[in-house]
Amino acid sequence: GTHTTGNVFIPQAIKNGAVAVVFQGEFDSAIQDSISEALEFTKNTNSINPDKIAFIRVTDSRLVMAPLSAKFYDEPSKKMGIIGVTGTEGKSSTVSFIWQLLKLSGHKAGFISTVQYSLGEDAIANPQHQTTPEATIIQRQLYEMLQNGCEYAVIETSSHGLSPKLNRTGNIFFDAGIFMNVTLEHLEFHKTFEQYRDDKANLFRKLDEHDHTKLINGKTVKIPSFGIVNLEDPSADYFIKATKQPVLGFTTEGKAGKAAGEGTAATALPKIPDAIPVLLGRNIASARFGLTFDMSEPSVIDKHSKPLPPKVFHIRSSLPGAFNTYNLMAAIEAVSRLTNTSLEKVAALVPQLVPVKGRMTVVDKGQPFELIIDYAHTPSSFETIFPPLRRRCSGKMIALFGSGGERDLKKRPLQGQIAAKFCDIVILTDEDPRGEDSVELLKMIAVGAEKEGRVMDKDLFITPDRPTAIRQAFKMAGKNDIVLLLGKAHENSIIYADGPHPYDEITEAKKALSELGYK
Repeated sequence: GTHTTGNVFIPQAIKNGAVAVVFQGEFDSAIQDSISEALEFTKNTNSINPDKIAFIRVTDSRLVMAPLSAKFYDEPSKKMGIIGVTGTEGKSSTVSFIWQLLKLSGHKAGFISTVQYSLGEDAIANPQHQTTPEATIIQRQLYEMLQNGCEYAVIETSSHGLSPKLNRTGNIFFDAGIFMNVTLEHLEFHKTFEQYRDDKANLFRKLDEHDHTKLINGKTVKIPSFGIVNLEDPSADYFIKATKQPVLGFTTEGKAGKAAGEGTAATALPKIPDAIPVLLGRNIASARFGLTFDMSEPSVIDKHSKPLPPKVFHIRSSLPGAFNTYNLMAAIEAVSRLTNTSLEKVAALVPQLVPVKGRMTVVDKGQPFELIIDYAHTPSSFETIFPPLRRRCSGKMIALFGSGGERDLKKRPLQGQIAAKFCDIVILTDEDPRGEDSVELLKMIAVGAEKEGRVMDKDLFITPDRPTAIRQAFKMAGKNDIVLLLGKAHENSIIYADGPHPYDEITEAKKALSELGYK
């Protein structure tokens, strides 16, 4: 219903066997004629009695889609523990880590995310450019998880999915909510940062909508309800106040975030609210193929009210990137709380975690330069991934990226400026231009790069065709250089005005390396 009325699809739905039609507004003469034709078609083909088809007019068909879907699938979220993860960055990785840790802890679980989903079995690629599916799809997926014996479902909850305008997550009974961060994004939809943040906070408000008593595998179970927040984000207190459930926090004291990166002084941080148990990450070390840090559990008060020293666990993982410290702490804390398992036992499972496709994915075919593919596509994600790479790069850093068409315009020059600040060469290329002119879109990004001193056709290039741009980057790269392909990662297409064109970043990168003799 974003670009056209859904009523135009009613005739085809009837021909496909729909027995009920929920719609809003009035039918114009063209739609009415098409519906009459479709009803005549069903009568002539004996597929269904047209007199038995119910037409139900409502004020807002999108709003009722969630409760109707939930009822149709017999309220699957009332029979599983449901965990929601929201934030501008880190959602997909955190969802995946929670799912993996639940499985490693002996609990059957499913998940839904931007990158992949699982209905209780192995994870498979998500073919959609949509983080949180429409209510009809998400309720069906939850139902299939339930049929496959899942105890838990982990859902990546986008601001669009949580917005009452779309109501994709309506009638999902969340038990736990995790807030990673919130920065400027999707303002073309939410209009203001305040509305964007408020829509995301609906996840925490949903925790107060039921008593968390659920029927799990035929038994009535009280699911622990709680929130988890990144205490380094200025909006942490806003999310804490959005729910009456207990809230826990995590922080690296700024060591893993943005320009602070690894091993540098922490940036100014928000004051930690009183009475919030805090999980602390310190001594963070990230290298090309892994991450280590120390995690201390919240302080404990004994019966004499004397604080006991917190336990400290050394975490070792094969996940690159200091920012994964946030994702891991949130996941460990969530699984420990949900399953009533000690933090120590959950933390011991971290070495078995595998990274998410397209999240700091290293492609090595023997080329002299380091090649990293990542989904980073916002100013805040650029500020997170560039600084630590810049510090360890002894050669040139080459960044290749674009920006989504028909999306927030304000972020484009910021992307260019941040990339130019940390990278020696910036190559601008198609991400998903949609209906916009590719070159004009990329020029908007270039404005920011030029502010940082980049010069067009010297160390700043506009090459709309992405495969061509990748080959351009590889030819410029040499020993000790780092090449970053950003923004597409796991996605399986590039969207142009005429629709999606099949595309796989990792496959294209490997093909380009092969052409250079690296196989």
